[in-house]
Amino acid sequence: MPFNIGLSGLNSAQADLQTTGNNVSNAGTTGFKRSRAEFGDVFAQSFGGVSQTATGGGSRLMAVTQQFSQGRTEFTENGLDLAIDGEGFFVMNDGGNRVYTRAGEFQVNREGNLVNNQGQQLQGYPPINPGSTDTDFNTGQLGDLRLQTGASAPQATSEIEALVNLQSGAVPPEEAFDFDDPDTYNYSTSLTVYDSLGTSRDARLYFVKSEDGREWDAHIRVNDGVDSDGNTTYFEGGPFELDFDPNGQLSSDSDFNFTTGDFENGAAALDIDIDFTGTTQFGGDFAVNDLGQDGFASGRLTGVDIDSSGVVFARFTNGQSSVLGQVALANFTNPQGLEQLGNNNWAETFAAGDPVFASPGTGNLGQIQAGALEASNVDIAQELVNLITAQRNFQANAQTISTADQVTQTIINIR
Repeated sequence: MPFNIGLSGLNSAQADLQTTGNNVSNAGTTGFKRSRAEFGDVFAQSFGGVSQTATGGGSRLMAVTQQFSQGRTEFTENGLDLAIDGEGFFVMNDGGNRVYTRAGEFQVNREGNLVNNQGQQLQGYPPINPGSTDTDFNTGQLGDLRLQTGASAPQATSEIEALVNLQSGAVPPEEAFDFDDPDTYNYSTSLTVYDSLGTSRDARLYFVKSEDGREWDAHIRVNDGVDSDGNTTYFEGGPFELDFDPNGQLSSDSDFNFTTGDFENGAAALDIDIDFTGTTQFGGDFAVNDLGQDGFASGRLTGVDIDSSGVVFARFTNGQSSVLGQVALANFTNPQGLEQLGNNNWAETFAAGDPVFASPGTGNLGQIQAGALEASNVDIAQELVNLITAQRNFQANAQTISTADQVTQTIINIR
């Protein structure tokens, strides 16, 4: 009997050593969770026996449980590296099967999908309005997160906002307005607009003071192309009448419409609303306080940003951005019940409970830290102490067997 007790102790100490050694060997593994060996005593008692005189039968390994405490966050230079600050797991598609991980080392495969180093695809929620900046997602549909690698579509100019100060002391021109004669207008300013194909075009606004001291006419000209004789052609609009009150504030309508024809490059006609709201007639010099428009050219992908709520944004050379999706996280009632698959993956089990999918930062789920990875939660100093303890336990149980052997030898040697 003492041999069996000592042997059970050796087996328990060996399991403790293996568990601790596995923790030490994975101290540098991203997202690894340390394990703990848990033991129970062996207590055998026959029917009708007296428990007060039972000596016990040794020990045995009850379970090896993982400890899901937070690992430290280590920042990297890769924007696609993701760390979960709090509870939750990344959801991965492994050939049609869902697996779960805390390791956020992601990259882009040839199809544009976000994958880990095993080729498993990161799961997320698709945007309701793809290509826009709306952060509304279809949270009832999990799918592969895919990055847009093509060009961003252009947007034709539909609005111009012009906020200027027209000098009240300006002298009205003597001749009728002519776009090509600077003596027939008081001031001009220009900006770039874009057609439906994303081609940039010069738009120029002209301001002409009327004989009435509080009235101005505005005109606009947008270049079209070059004709067969090499001359630049234009689309022209106006006049747009701007009336001011004695305090220099605009008193007439401030919104006007300007429509071009189809452009020579095949782009559709522009239908532009010109808004002069805020334009003044003060005694100061002519000044352009604000001049903008809402069009832009096409753009190439320059980078991807992921915010703390897991929203994935694509950035383009035209200064625009679009939402590509949102990273989904999963959580379980009992994470310790998950089945370890190796390669930093877990699988759901009955003991773990049903997975709950949601957006990062909602409920009890943690937030996403982009450009960072969650390190192992192994404390090397503590594990080295555990190794010493397990070694002492192994030696002590070996001594139990040695002592039992000596006692047995003594009994055998009795004459």
